[in-house]
Amino acid sequence: MARVFNFGAGPAMLPTEVLEKVRVELTDLNGTGMSAMEMAHRGSDFRPIAQQAEADLRELLAIPPNYKVVFMQGGAQAQFALVPLNLLGSCTRADYINTGHWSKRAIAEAARYCTVNVAASSEHSNFTTVPPQSGWQLSEQAAYVHYTPNETIGGVEFPWIPDTGDTPLVTDMTSTILARPLDVSRFGVIYAAAQKNIGPAGITVVIVREDLLGRARTEVPSVFNYKLQAEDNSMYNTPSTFAWYVSGLVLKWLKDKGGLAAIAKVNERKAAKVYACIDQSGGFYRNPVALDCRSKSNFPFTLVDSALDATFLEQCQAAGLAQLQGHRSVGGMRASIYNAMPEEGVDTLVQFMRHFCEKHG
Repeated sequence: MARVFNFGAGPAMLPTEVLEKVRVELTDLNGTGMSAMEMAHRGSDFRPIAQQAEADLRELLAIPPNYKVVFMQGGAQAQFALVPLNLLGSCTRADYINTGHWSKRAIAEAARYCTVNVAASSEHSNFTTVPPQSGWQLSEQAAYVHYTPNETIGGVEFPWIPDTGDTPLVTDMTSTILARPLDVSRFGVIYAAAQKNIGPAGITVVIVREDLLGRARTEVPSVFNYKLQAEDNSMYNTPSTFAWYVSGLVLKWLKDKGGLAAIAKVNERKAAKVYACIDQSGGFYRNPVALDCRSKSNFPFTLVDSALDATFLEQCQAAGLAQLQGHRSVGGMRASIYNAMPEEGVDTLVQFMRHFCEKHG
């Protein structure tokens, strides 16, 4: 079978080396005669796997010792509710920055539990920019400030980390975590669903500063209480053991690649190639996002004539370039290029796009 490059926004492609190792170990992991899917999560066979995954994540992100790492379930959309439920304490207000689809989802969910102050929004630009912090209207009594650093649908990314002073900064980093080095100490809570850069869908990483634990509202189910999960090493309930195991392999793969500084350079090269192809097409391809806010992970673009969309997608599929259709809410095309996408895949896409432009432009 010819090689396929998966440009899907998530679940996204995993490193080939990781998938090959999973295949080898699927029925016999570490000589146990069992798969990771069959192991008792508290048993002596699985615990070292879980502990090593956390240790590797801490090393890659240089997570300070006063932060807890919790592996949870429910994806980022569960965190839209769990963030306010765990952080509000006696507060009744939280600040949110609106930069697109996932920001709006987070805002709508939080509004069920508190008063949401939309401190800034880029809706006026049709979410093609990020609002400069000089114009943010932050609350004095907010429990936290939440923002989405990268909007996967609109392809908008913050080129800077907000400064919220003493108010904890909370971020949905699902699509950018592990893509580059990060100063974790700038944040109160970082959460990220696995299915972009960490591993398969089914597990969500939450990195929470210790002083923010213990603020959960009484109605929070115990299994979703950050403090209880942290105290029980993410074993309060049966975790997604297989996803945790595969995520651990991805973290090892990242370390073998030289860590986040090395992968960031690769990601910069990949992004530059895609945007050069779009910008040098004479308008045949268009990306609507302001230059300084363009995502390095998700690249939405349109063709000069939407009547060509079906032909473009059909020929992409035939060329082994999969899942390039844009999100249903915006249409067009979208290439999502996370850590596991090799430069060969990007080069193949760019070559195809140039040939298609030459033929139809």
